[in-house]
Amino acid sequence: MATSEIDKATTELLGHAVTALGGARRDGQVLMSCAVARALANERHLAVQAGTGTGKSLAYLVPAAAHAIASEQSVVVSTATIALQRQLVGRDLPRLAKALEPHLDRPLTFAILKGRSNYICLNKLATGQAAEDGLLSEEELSGIGKEVRHLSDWAQDTDTGDRDDLEEGVSNLAWRQLSVTANECLGASRCPQAEECFAEAARKKAREADIIVTNHALLAIDALAEVDVLPQHDAVIIDEAHELDGRITGVATNELTANALVLAARRAKKLGADGKDDELVGLADDWPIVLDSAPRGRWTTLPEEVAGPLVKLRDTLWSVRTAIHTAPDGEAASDPEKNAERHHLSQHLVELHDTCVRILGVFEQEDPAKQVDVVWLSDEPRRGATLRVAPLSVSGLLATRLFAEKTVVLTSATLTVGGNFQAMAASWGLAKGSYDHLDAGTPFDPAKSGILYVPVHLPEPGRDGLSPEALAEIKDLIMAAGGRTLGLFSSRRAAEQAAEFLRPRIPMDVLCQGEDSTPNLIKRFAANENAVLVGTLTLWQGVDVPGKSCSVVIMDRIPFPRPDDPLLQARKEAADAAGRNGFMEVAATHAALLMAQGAGRLLRHVDDRGVVAVLDTRLVSKRYGGFLRASMPAFWPTTDKKTVISAIKRLISR
Repeated sequence: MATSEIDKATTELLGHAVTALGGARRDGQVLMSCAVARALANERHLAVQAGTGTGKSLAYLVPAAAHAIASEQSVVVSTATIALQRQLVGRDLPRLAKALEPHLDRPLTFAILKGRSNYICLNKLATGQAAEDGLLSEEELSGIGKEVRHLSDWAQDTDTGDRDDLEEGVSNLAWRQLSVTANECLGASRCPQAEECFAEAARKKAREADIIVTNHALLAIDALAEVDVLPQHDAVIIDEAHELDGRITGVATNELTANALVLAARRAKKLGADGKDDELVGLADDWPIVLDSAPRGRWTTLPEEVAGPLVKLRDTLWSVRTAIHTAPDGEAASDPEKNAERHHLSQHLVELHDTCVRILGVFEQEDPAKQVDVVWLSDEPRRGATLRVAPLSVSGLLATRLFAEKTVVLTSATLTVGGNFQAMAASWGLAKGSYDHLDAGTPFDPAKSGILYVPVHLPEPGRDGLSPEALAEIKDLIMAAGGRTLGLFSSRRAAEQAAEFLRPRIPMDVLCQGEDSTPNLIKRFAANENAVLVGTLTLWQGVDVPGKSCSVVIMDRIPFPRPDDPLLQARKEAADAAGRNGFMEVAATHAALLMAQGAGRLLRHVDDRGVVAVLDTRLVSKRYGGFLRASMPAFWPTTDKKTVISAIKRLISR
């Protein structure tokens, strides 16, 4: 079909949907929808930036629906957040299917698919399995027991077994007692509960759907696994694509902890591991001691005190797995619970063994230019010393496992970094010329609706928390706005410091992240027009509060990654070694994306007005400041405090 015909058909179909849903034509939405339709028809990758108010969900769902029905091939829509998944499946797709039914050859079908661990495992429920955590106190076990009983009752009534449909939530520990990961699952051919399995039912529904809604994590697992995790599809639309790199990295990261080794050994003992479990217990008990003198942070060489124990751990894990892997004749029929546990533990031991192999492999690579993984050690509350290995870059994985096999559309409100798509495309592994791109714009006029204020009279941010001058500046802005302020801080300590300073000095409610669940805090902030909400990373991306309740957004500093972040530092060094600018490619790009997201909290409706204040003079004094500003909405800029205070007061009096 010619481009003009694709555009005409898409514009007409989008018009029918908008009319049926009671909306109005948006030029940016039409541009995006036609671009997506052409990409799907021509099997050409596409990156689309679509600002708040564009209506991007409908812009990609309409051509996706038309493509899926015409081609009889499913389209996968992947999101980063549960909230967007719920919006798509609970609101957007049902309404769209109804609106388009008179204009498509048949009704549109859709389904949501999540990882197996999101569903209750009926086999665990039927066999009375509840994974034993010997590191929990009796009080904790008692609490978990109550939650497990609650889950058992709920499992009898639910149609989906999906954790997100559970109205009264439970702890992660309790949920794990009655769920399994993909590796732990017995599989439909062996599980006695397969016909009633919630996860299998979700997969069956997804196989029959035109549009399959999933998340970035499951998309990553599908791309990295040797077998298909998602049903057959020929195109992928990735919403919230600015988070793709981080989510793929998370899925491709493995770790070793003493707790995991101890629990694996205890489980093996119950299955009869021929004494090999005792060897694993000994290694697990010694593991914290082995790591005690090892350096925290990134390892560029394998510490001598770790090398021998890690090799021994690798070999012992495999010998334990060998010892418990083969079940005695007749166990499957006589003791299905024990047989299931044998399968689960065998898979888990393989994962732990392969993690050891992967870590050792990093230090066997003699050519730094060929390094593919990064290893680091950190101390974490409750979990203790944790050794991790993660990919230096996911661009190669995405290039070969996703973009080489499917047509991919990537979209977000923030994809241009420094004013172009190149940085994001490089992080995904998309070479120049291999994709098209479009900035669909926004119905807002940032220069008329918002002010970017950088108070140059403040000292540069230091390492010792917020300066007295910065705290006073925050107070003045909040008082001018009468509350109505969202404070985005680069650390929890800074957010808590600001809350502690403000509470005795201003007559408004100050809500601080961590004192209640984030959704509850956002609801309270939106409902109370004079409140102040302060917090960290989640709030930089997760707040959608239109109207006067969010008239001022304050960022305490440019959110560069921490200097001790081992993975990002390794990526920076790799870029420098390759002759590129590691600071701009990694640190500045990381900060630019967050600042674009943070600034995007201000204008959520065409009538919104307000100020974004960045209390970091480097935004205007340093050379990289222009790159960061070009990544943010084009607000009217000023460094004059009197101008900003007067503007805020005028806004509030409207």
